Amino acid sequence: MVIIRQDMLDMENKDLPTMLKYSTHASKNSMYNTPPCFGIYTIDLVLKWIEETMGGLGKMEAHNIQKADALYDFMDAGAFYRPTAEKYSRSLMNVTFRLPTEDLEKKFIAQAAEKGLGGLKGHRSVGGCRASIYNATGMESINALVQFMESFEKENK
Repeated sequence: MVIIRQDMLDMENKDLPTMLKYSTHASKNSMYNTPPCFGIYTIDLVLKWIEETMGGLGKMEAHNIQKADALYDFMDAGAFYRPTAEKYSRSLMNVTFRLPTEDLEKKFIAQAAEKGLGGLKGHRSVGGCRASIYNATGMESINALVQFMESFEKENK
């Protein structure tokens, strides 16, 4: 909070960027750039979760690597699922892959959704499948996906 006299506003440095001028905020009743309070609150909760539940950024990174490795290792061990990214540029957050045919991909996505494994449809312009395994995704979810992928492959080879 800032309380300032009008004569002080009149003396401000005119070379300051608009955002840094008290006169900008005073002329807009302090609403020139209202901070995104909900976003700030959400970030605070996430950072506390990473620190208190996960054990910090290092452990969060290790957890994410373990999740991605489980999926990529499974796909790399066979030929049915083909990761779309080269090994050196694979994402820890979005694991993209293809199946032998687009019809099998549609079937895979539908059956996965029936098992509670949603959101596996790939990008609308690229197609394929995508498993988004963001920070809050637990290892149990990755294991469930790999188990489903194993059974789907056996049924559809």
